[in-house]
Amino acid sequence: MAQAFVNSKIQPGKVVVFIKPTCPFCRKTQELLSQLPFKEGLLEFVDITATSDTNEIQDYLQQLTGARTVPRVFIGKECIGGCTDLESMHKRGELLTRLQQIGALK
Repeated sequence: MAQAFVNSKIQPGKVVVFIKPTCPFCRKTQELLSQLPFKEGLLEFVDITATSDTNEIQDYLQQLTGARTVPRVFIGKECIGGCTDLESMHKRGELLTRLQQIGALK
């Protein structure tokens, strides 16, 4: 169930972030990404606490990405890590380039 749920969210050309709404790093990630000019429907925040499978989802994220912490940020089908990784990428100027490469920006 958790594996199918996670896999259904991760798609090429889309940015998906698995979050918990109470997590300060998740909120920071949401703030950063929400400032960028995404095309409609190509940025999704998935609240993993909205399901009864939260632990199973985190276990599968561990298998998939090497970490079960949130946020887990996927650009297309690739996990780039969490909040700190996203911020570093943005500071180096790589984030916008990657988002343009997958066609996610207006």
